Amino acid sequence: MYAAIGIVILIVMVFGGFAITGGALGPVMHAIPHEMLIICGAAAGALVTGNNMHGLKAFGGGFAKVFKGPKHTKQDHIDAIILTTKLMKLLRAEGPVALESHVTEPANSAIFAEFPRILANKPLTALICDTLTLIVVSSGTLEVHAVEEVMDNAMKSHFHEMHEPQHALSGLADALPALGIVAAVLGVVKTMGSIDKPPAILGGMIGSALVGTFMGVLLAYGMVSPMAGRLKQVIEADEQIFHAVKQVIIASLHGWPQPLVVESARSGLGHDFRPGLSELLDALRGR
Repeated sequence: MYAAIGIVILIVMVFGGFAITGGALGPVMHAIPHEMLIICGAAAGALVTGNNMHGLKAFGGGFAKVFKGPKHTKQDHIDAIILTTKLMKLLRAEGPVALESHVTEPANSAIFAEFPRILANKPLTALICDTLTLIVVSSGTLEVHAVEEVMDNAMKSHFHEMHEPQHALSGLADALPALGIVAAVLGVVKTMGSIDKPPAILGGMIGSALVGTFMGVLLAYGMVSPMAGRLKQVIEADEQIFHAVKQVIIASLHGWPQPLVVESARSGLGHDFRPGLSELLDALRGR
């Protein structure tokens, strides 16, 4: 929502300021469609050249995230902590055999069924189930630091994929000023082919060419680069739930008391998603 508001403010202030200072919007509006066709067409071609189908789909999804915001809500973070805590409590109380069916077939688990949004989150469910399956098949003999290293590696791989759209968007922002120059140069070439025209016509043609440079810079630094920054914020916010789950598992394997396990996971969350400790403990008791 804020991204859309920001774009509106940008357009109003740039073009409004130009009009207020005496600039004629007509020639600019006339030139924009042609210049944008060249700039956006070149940008689209560059994206297709530099990505496979998976990357292009991820780019589209990342672009949507800029406007939608983080995927996980505060309640999702609470549910993830409670779910993982319950699984670790079951492991501690009844052993690996009792936990096995829940982590090998989460879709049929009564515990996972209490948290449908977490179950629907395939990467997060996979992190929980794959880690606990390792503990189950090893009968709980794995060293804690080894489990933590495996989780860190899995999270690193997933986070790398999550950030690919942001890197593509940043690369596009870097390229747009140059693509604007390409459009401007083509406009100059067109103008030079009409050098015998009157000065008024030549002036309009040169002005249209300069709109290409203007649009390339405006798109790069006014829209796409801020979008890339916002996408990075959204992705980093979506990463927090994975860190919370990891903290519950590792702290539980260390044998920490349950309140301390919960607090270690809760305290690592950002303020937008962090529940109060009492709120989290009450929710855990209620489950």
